[in-house]
Amino acid sequence: MISTHEMLRRAQRNGYAVPAFNVHNLESINVVSEVATRLRSPLIIAFTPSTITYSGFESLFAIIENLKNTCDIPLTMHLDHHEDIQIVKDAIRYGVRSVMIDASHYSFEKNIEITRDIVSFAQKYGASVEAELGVLSGQEDDLVVDQEHSSYTDPKRAKEFVDKTGIDSLAVAIGTAHGLYHGEVVLDVDRLSAIRMEVDIPLVLHGASGLGIPLVQDCIQRGICKVNIATELKIPFAKSVLDYLHAHPEESDPRKYLTPAKQAMAIVAEEKIRMCLSYNRV
Repeated sequence: MISTHEMLRRAQRNGYAVPAFNVHNLESINVVSEVATRLRSPLIIAFTPSTITYSGFESLFAIIENLKNTCDIPLTMHLDHHEDIQIVKDAIRYGVRSVMIDASHYSFEKNIEITRDIVSFAQKYGASVEAELGVLSGQEDDLVVDQEHSSYTDPKRAKEFVDKTGIDSLAVAIGTAHGLYHGEVVLDVDRLSAIRMEVDIPLVLHGASGLGIPLVQDCIQRGICKVNIATELKIPFAKSVLDYLHAHPEESDPRKYLTPAKQAMAIVAEEKIRMCLSYNRV
């Protein structure tokens, strides 16, 4: 199977981005894989620490390994926003070949130290490593960062960070945020272009839920090769379940109320794949 590193390099060469869907249960895994297969899009299925705690690592790993054997699209399992060094290393030992080590909340020097350690370890297993420079505001899992403590990625430091760590992809902070946005979104796209001028590895856009399609596609033109989507998948799923149970309060069969929820999520998944320009790339 293709690695995340090669998947993103292909996207970089051909002017699109790979969607990375943060999923939370079997239903959401099935939805994004089915939609990506239908649209012939490469796919990254991402798991945050709390999702792994909720569903169990071994079960999730087994599901994704089965998908790799049955789906005829490039597909990888990715650990998203993991901060625990030991858990990341244990996952790589177990067989995960795509990880994000997030040490962005430490000092620049400490971020380099932690990230370089993971890269050195991952290279022994052929695993791809993503890291973040700069800090996004909003909430991702149990991590909450207010606007005051967010920081943008410095282009010159980005080059130094990439050179000293050897990472495969870099998540940048240019004004995006985790969760949904309130009011007009203004991204520092000139900063993104400046980062692209300094580093040649694939760049990653976190906090893409709620961004307009033209804005995301502008970012892709400026070097973004991976776009993370989480919140926008959860909202239609949850709303559909609530609506169904409100209309059918006596229903107890999860298959009945989860089917329309999956259909609602599939609409969003298709929209995001088309937004990333990754359809018909297989």
